[in-house]
Amino acid sequence: MDAAQTIRDAIADVTALRLHRTGDPALGAAVGSVKTFQARRFRGTYADLMASPAFGPAARFFLEELYSDTDYTDRDQQFGRIAGTLQTMFPQPVVTTAVALAVLHAQTEELDQDMGRAWLAHKDVDAANDPARYTAAWRTVGQRHARQQQLQRVLAMGNDLARLTRTPGLRMMLRMMRGPANAAGMGALQQFLEAGFDTFGQLARQRGGVEQFLATIEQRERALMDLLFDADPVTCGTQLNHTLGQAR
Repeated sequence: MDAAQTIRDAIADVTALRLHRTGDPALGAAVGSVKTFQARRFRGTYADLMASPAFGPAARFFLEELYSDTDYTDRDQQFGRIAGTLQTMFPQPVVTTAVALAVLHAQTEELDQDMGRAWLAHKDVDAANDPARYTAAWRTVGQRHARQQQLQRVLAMGNDLARLTRTPGLRMMLRMMRGPANAAGMGALQQFLEAGFDTFGQLARQRGGVEQFLATIEQRERALMDLLFDADPVTCGTQLNHTLGQAR
């Protein structure tokens, strides 16, 4: 399957999920609650990186572009519209990164929607205890392999962006394409690429910076998955409450 069709299929899946939530306001609100919780959890888990001059920009990029509760409808619509011309406007390494982003986004939306359904199913859990409800929803959804695959795709995205910074002349090309990309309706994609390029370019200038950052993400996210899948619920709640308390 070529890049354009892969992007179209991923965006079609996301659009279908979003339309389903539009027709089911309770589910839409539940998915929103899950996404908000996850963004708060990310801020807490990486509060030290957020405060770091070296790693702060990369941590915020991951939060805003991959772990956020932001509505990506505009970016999705642009992806769907320009999938066929993407390969003619951007070099192959950029196309590969765009495809990976679309696939990751579709998988994340599907898991979040499953979590939303489970969140509703556990509405009897103490309304003031979001960590307990989130843990119960997580275990109802399960899909450990999908969670591991999602993390691997996040890490691959970071490595892809770091590799892009080593492509000679690409930063200048992106800057020159800003006007044409906006005129062609690709402003959101252009913004993602430029932000990712600048963020990981800065990180790559520090010896071992990219590797250290991604290793930290992997270690902490795997520990979180093990906690949510395997620890007793009281331990999960205690640790998640502590993590949320670190959020900024």
